[in-house]
Amino acid sequence: MPRPNRGAALKWVAKRRCFYIVWYEDGRERVRSTGTSDGREAEERLAEFIQIKQRAQRPAGPRDPRDFSIAEALALYAEEHAPEAADPKRIAYAIDALLPYWCERAVGDITKEVCRGYVRERSRAAGTVKRELGVLRAAVNYAFTEGRITRAPAVWLPAAPKGKERWLTRDEAARLLNAARAGRADVRLYLPLFIVIALYTGARKEAILSLRWSQVDLKRGYIRFAKDGATETKKKRAYIPIPSRLMTFLRLARKRGKDLGYVVHDKQAPIKDIGDSGNGSFGGAVKRAKLDRVTPHTLRHTCGTWMAQKGVPLWQIGGWLGHTDARTTELYAHHHPDYLSEALEASNKR
Repeated sequence: MPRPNRGAALKWVAKRRCFYIVWYEDGRERVRSTGTSDGREAEERLAEFIQIKQRAQRPAGPRDPRDFSIAEALALYAEEHAPEAADPKRIAYAIDALLPYWCERAVGDITKEVCRGYVRERSRAAGTVKRELGVLRAAVNYAFTEGRITRAPAVWLPAAPKGKERWLTRDEAARLLNAARAGRADVRLYLPLFIVIALYTGARKEAILSLRWSQVDLKRGYIRFAKDGATETKKKRAYIPIPSRLMTFLRLARKRGKDLGYVVHDKQAPIKDIGDSGNGSFGGAVKRAKLDRVTPHTLRHTCGTWMAQKGVPLWQIGGWLGHTDARTTELYAHHHPDYLSEALEASNKR
C-alpha cells in the first residue's frame, strides 16, 4: 500500500553530514539536499522549499480574497511595485507597521470594523495610521489589477487630520532667524539659509534638504524643487520665481559654495536631519528664540499665511505651495481679507 503524501520535513543524513528535505508525492519518497549542516540554515531552506511548492500548487487565475493572505498582497506590492515608486522607503515602513496586525488575516477579512481595530491597536497619529492603511489599500488594489484576486475589498481610512494652525508672526520669524545665527559655528553656515528658503518658498523640509544648485536658476530667477527624473507624488513640488530678498541669500550662498552640489549642506555633505526636536540644530534655535510648537513645517504654513494676509489669490497660493485648491482653501482662506467677499456682495444684492 503506498505511503500517504506527508508534508516536507528535515532529515539528518550522517553519511553526508548534511540535512535533507524529505517529502512524498504519489506515495513515493522524495529527497533533496539542503547543502548545509547548520540547523538554522536548513530550516530556512525548508521554508523556502515549502513556499515554492505552495506557489506551484495554487490554482491558475485570480483567487478568492478569502484564499489570498494580506501578507501575500503586501509582499507582492513590495516586490513588484515599491521599487518603481517615488518613495519606496515610506512603503517599506508602512508594511513593517501593518504586518503585526494583518499578517494572519486574509484579504477577504478586511472590513471597516477590522480597519478601525487597527487604528485602535496602532495608537499613533491619525495622519500616520491613514498613510499606513493607504498602503494596504494600494496593495489590495494592486493584487486585483494584476489578476491575483477576483475582487478588491474596500479598505476604510480614518479622516484626514486638520491642518496645523501654528504660524509665525514676522517678529517670531526674526527671532528664530537670529537664534539660528547664534548657534554653533557649523550650524550657522546652513540653518539660517534653510529657514529663509522655507519662509520665502514654503517648500517642505525634504524638498529643501535635497535641493541642488542644478535646480536653481539664478540668472532667470527660478527654483525647481522637483528632482530630475523623480516620479511625481501627491506631494507636488513647485516651480516658482525667486523672491528678491531670497535671491540675495542664494547668491551669497553660491559664492561660498565650492561645487554645484546641495544648496543647504554641511561642508558639502547633504544634511539628512535638520534637528527638528530637542537640542538639534533647528530645535535648539527654536528654544533660544523662546518659541513653542514650531517645526520646519511651521515655516511652510507661515509662508502661505503671510500670502493670504496680503490678499494673494488662493489659487496662486496653491500654485506656490503645490497644494490642491481644496487644501489651500482649508488652510488659508480664513486669513484672506477678501475671502467670500464676492459671495457676500451677491447675497446683499439678492
